[in-house]
Amino acid sequence: MYTAVAAGGFRRYATYRAATAAGVFTNTAFGIILVYTYLALWDEKPHLGGYDQAQAVTYVWLGQCLYATLAIQGGGVEKDLMERIRTGAIAIDLYRPADLQMWWLATDLGRSLFQMLGRGVIPFLVGAVFFPMALPADAGTWAAFLVALLLAMLVSFGIRYLVALSAFWLMDGMGVNQVLMITGIFFSGMTLPLNVFPGGFGEVVRVLPWAAQIQMPADVLLGETGAAGVAGALAFQAGWAVVLLAAGRLLQSAATRRVVVQGG
Repeated sequence: MYTAVAAGGFRRYATYRAATAAGVFTNTAFGIILVYTYLALWDEKPHLGGYDQAQAVTYVWLGQCLYATLAIQGGGVEKDLMERIRTGAIAIDLYRPADLQMWWLATDLGRSLFQMLGRGVIPFLVGAVFFPMALPADAGTWAAFLVALLLAMLVSFGIRYLVALSAFWLMDGMGVNQVLMITGIFFSGMTLPLNVFPGGFGEVVRVLPWAAQIQMPADVLLGETGAAGVAGALAFQAGWAVVLLAAGRLLQSAATRRVVVQGG
């Protein structure tokens, strides 16, 4: 059943062809702008964050590939879920013979897969063709990267599911969605690699769950996982995925004990 739900999520987003084409153009254009910004920065600060220029360029295009895939600034299924909570349609979802969290997770995984294939791959390939990139040559690294990508999807959903459930109490998600946008773009490493942040602040942001979204997959792909190695990076992601999904389960239980529809 959940496979069918994921396939439905994939098909739903596949219908928005014009939006997908616009997203491909936008991510490619922003990627080019960021690449030249990064090149200028790395000219002044060689090996900033432990990356050389080719690695920095690769990081940029990976970020553009994963931007919509992981809904870094929101825009995934959490908006639909919050709207259903606001209108009271969530009561229908609770009567379905399916687990609420698993239903929305499957839907979001289908959305993520389409966004990666439909919107993320082309900008990444454009970067690979026109700019020097540091891509691994061995299949093992690519396999580990795919695992890291799946774990990043779980972490992303875990964060956004908690945000969506807040609508049970807030009734309106505009404020928390704005917070989600800001934290997502900054703490995931979308703006700059988290490796470049200095001192104690850098140490803090690198252990937050957002680091599991872009920074960890990038380090796995680039071979920069540090002393902990690939296994440590994947364990970091898996740990946050378990914590966030468990927290979502607990919050869901608390929220659905007594459902109040807005307006009465």
